[in-house]
Amino acid sequence: MSERAMESPGLTLVSYDGKPYRFDPGALCMELLTTGGPGVFARHESLHEPADLVRWTDRSRLPPGLEPAVTRSELESARTLRNALFLMAADRAHDRPLSARHLTVVNTAAAEPPLVARIAPDGSRTWAPSATGTQLLSTIARDAVDLFTGPHAARIRECAAHDCYLLFVDTSRPGRRRWCAMEHCGNRHKVRAHRARRGPAEA
Repeated sequence: MSERAMESPGLTLVSYDGKPYRFDPGALCMELLTTGGPGVFARHESLHEPADLVRWTDRSRLPPGLEPAVTRSELESARTLRNALFLMAADRAHDRPLSARHLTVVNTAAAEPPLVARIAPDGSRTWAPSATGTQLLSTIARDAVDLFTGPHAARIRECAAHDCYLLFVDTSRPGRRRWCAMEHCGNRHKVRAHRARRGPAEA
């Protein structure tokens, strides 16, 4: 089993103070949201070149070995899809109606042919050759269709920390996840709560 396959689901992110932590957005389409976003979140943009999207693909929960050929036009489409998904997820997390414009972006991408998997001679799962960025985006968009119309649609949430806007799907059995990651915002909350309890006593 590969090292990547042994890792817990999700992506390794880096906090503002340089500490890495594991963040599981809960779905492929939600992983794309970690690459930037619309408006003020554009400062976090990481998809500057087609190769950046290829690198994200390798970090995502998609099986390894894809290496799609991505054009600049497809990169722009990836940012457009991501921004639409970002705003859709935020709307769902805050119980707001979904925008018809954002739905059109997702549905248009989903209508394209998706990535194609196949069985290798040794029985392992591989990707059909000549994968394109458009196929990648179709696969991501179809994952979003499944998410937003499925049983976990009501579990799309925003991290409860006041200064964190990471969006995720709570796939835990109890459905009580509040934080992007317990080792990041969860621990910061525990430290603040501990200091708040000690404050009056020390005074």
